[in-house]
Amino acid sequence: MEFAGKSPYRRRGVWVAAAIAVPVLLVSALLIGQALTPSPTAPEKVVAAADPTPSSVEQNAEEPIPPAAPAPTGLPVVDYDPAPKGFPADPATMDTTPLTDGAHPTRRIAAYDAPGGRPRAFLEPTIRGVELTMPIAERHAGWTAVLLPSANRRLAWLPPGGFDTVPLRDQIVVERKVHRLTWYRAGKAVRSWEISLGQSGQETPLGRTFVLGRTPPPESVYGGVDIYALGSVPDDPESVPAGLRGAHIGVHTWHNDDDLGENVTNGCIRLTRSGQRELLAEVRPGSSVVVVDRLPTPPPTA
Repeated sequence: MEFAGKSPYRRRGVWVAAAIAVPVLLVSALLIGQALTPSPTAPEKVVAAADPTPSSVEQNAEEPIPPAAPAPTGLPVVDYDPAPKGFPADPATMDTTPLTDGAHPTRRIAAYDAPGGRPRAFLEPTIRGVELTMPIAERHAGWTAVLLPSANRRLAWLPPGGFDTVPLRDQIVVERKVHRLTWYRAGKAVRSWEISLGQSGQETPLGRTFVLGRTPPPESVYGGVDIYALGSVPDDPESVPAGLRGAHIGVHTWHNDDDLGENVTNGCIRLTRSGQRELLAEVRPGSSVVVVDRLPTPPPTA
């Protein structure tokens, strides 16, 4: 699953592609521009089978299922642009418990603001051609809450049907105060890296998000390693350079490691080239990311 493209043109202050969307990031900027294109070979779809191991998100099977109100055809579609308003806040946004299931839409489905609530937008199987998998944060009364893409600390509620459940084995936890990123697999810390984070006024957003997809580096300053675009966006869109309005937060490397351990980015998470290559090889899109100030106990890999 990749982001790629050619022939950029300007849209809403951010470079996008005329034929296939492309991220164009300023050399001095550290956000991931609007660009989502698929890899030549579609990623393998893994659908969760019945498993006696309980999910990280449980529900009461005896609860009645509230019906889903019909969704008007004119609802907006969640895209790479900032998500529509009206979705509820994620009440457990700082929870670092691994989210072990994801939801992949198999057709256009409506996203609601509560179980049996109001439809707010549509979700498609892809965002600009890239397969969409959203971590499942909660289940209630037969409905499923997922982390909303292109928004910070928001949930979208899905009625039964229209999506596959995908197992997620990995998680990334970012600690802002100690400038540390830790990769977890099945709840166990695998590796930790020193990182750079957002500068004052453009701090890396706190809370739960997820890996949306990957894009090739648009400039040599990114060290020649692909970038992971996250589902999150700047908390204050007006604080970033005008050319990055509407861009997403990303995880990427840099041409040198001189600023690791400092707050120098426009909100993105910057680590070493070797660390980024390892994450790209091991952590699939859809995996959850949690940004906290500091974990109560440092991971054993720190």
